[in-house]
Amino acid sequence: MIKTAEEFLEKADEKAFDLKHRKTINYNIGKYDAAVAKGLEKFEDLENSKKKAHVLKWRVVENLDKFLPEFESNFLRRGGKIIWANDVEEAQQEILKIIQKNNAKTVIKSKSMTTEEIHLNDFLEKNNVESLESDLGEFIVQLLGQPPYHIVTPAMHLSAIEIAQLFHEKFGTPADATPQQLTQKARELLRDKYLNADVGISGGNFLIADTGSIAITENEGNARLCTSFPKIHIAIVGIEKIIPSIADLDLFWPLLASHGTGQNLTVYNSILTGPRQQNETDGPEEMYVVLLDNGRTNLLAQKEQRQGLYCIRCGACLNACPIYKNIGGHSYNTTYSGPIGSLITPHLKGMEEFKHLSYASTLCGKCSEVCPVKIDIHKMLLLNRRDATESHQNSKVEEIGWNLFSKMMKNRKWMDFFSGSTKNFILKTFFKKSFGKHRELPKVADKSFAKQWAEKSNKKDVID
Repeated sequence: MIKTAEEFLEKADEKAFDLKHRKTINYNIGKYDAAVAKGLEKFEDLENSKKKAHVLKWRVVENLDKFLPEFESNFLRRGGKIIWANDVEEAQQEILKIIQKNNAKTVIKSKSMTTEEIHLNDFLEKNNVESLESDLGEFIVQLLGQPPYHIVTPAMHLSAIEIAQLFHEKFGTPADATPQQLTQKARELLRDKYLNADVGISGGNFLIADTGSIAITENEGNARLCTSFPKIHIAIVGIEKIIPSIADLDLFWPLLASHGTGQNLTVYNSILTGPRQQNETDGPEEMYVVLLDNGRTNLLAQKEQRQGLYCIRCGACLNACPIYKNIGGHSYNTTYSGPIGSLITPHLKGMEEFKHLSYASTLCGKCSEVCPVKIDIHKMLLLNRRDATESHQNSKVEEIGWNLFSKMMKNRKWMDFFSGSTKNFILKTFFKKSFGKHRELPKVADKSFAKQWAEKSNKKDVID
């Protein structure tokens, strides 16, 4: 458990002082900020839209036991099949059963964070099933053997020059190829894969209760190809992604697009309701939706923090976070990075192992400010810290240290008992590593403020 926190600190320290990395990520986030500022101008009353979205997600999360069966019933009526997966292993095994039952050997995937959450590519590879990412950013990080760097922009940490070099090494394209040429090459490589893949796998941005549909939003068209050409389509979606009605997309699609990429609306928005019907010309012969829990009901049980389930995965909080801008996505070592990842991961994967993420925040509140569904993220992080402390998830050394600090801060005599030189010695001896090797430790004054004030007051009395 301690090792996970130590790895985070090591990676964060390395990335925070990697100037090349910081230059790339800040350049890309800068472009995002400019696009989003323009995109948000299209809302007549943005604050009201966010409040409405918050209330809708509140209604859903408080009534999951009603909306999920409604979705299931309507989806089954159209010939679809539902799989309820409690955890990663269940989801993996159920997907593998479908693949093996159909003697499938190749899978084409569209971008999906839930498939990353269940480590699907690695699992399928171990079971001799070829799984290829079709989203350009995901395709790039797959070539590098890396997880996505960002919820929305998987390859945000790479420059155009680095991607051109990667394609040059892998596919022999010119080392100075333009983004347009690289995109064309990726299109050539992937086109046959859509046509020949046995199974298409996707995520789902929204589950629509009243129609039994999944809604997928994207900018490249690969999700449509993944869900149309293969005979079998499997969608893996978190149980919290439900919305009451198809009419609610009128609110959520623009909010997701504007906060995710700065667009008025993403280029491709698809609504899929079961497999191909008799009067339809395309679509899969079989369609499955895997409803993934994997710790979400643990978060649901937390009355104060369950609003973390309202998230629509726009990535806005990552781009706003000063910590993320400095240490990047891979430092978190989790599927969901940044502020929202720091909020939900301790509940999805265990407070003891991932409580450190709740401390990886300045609590500046920018994440809460930009959230399109008004999740009070920075407050939730404080509540996570409280829960970790109350359940004694912190180390004994940490607990003892903070108890002593608390007693000293509450008692002036204790504060004044130690001289400034003693306090400076304690800082240098015990806190040098904690403060970081790149920082100068603060120097404590020789006399406390209270002592200085008392001396000054006494002198004044003498003069008077």
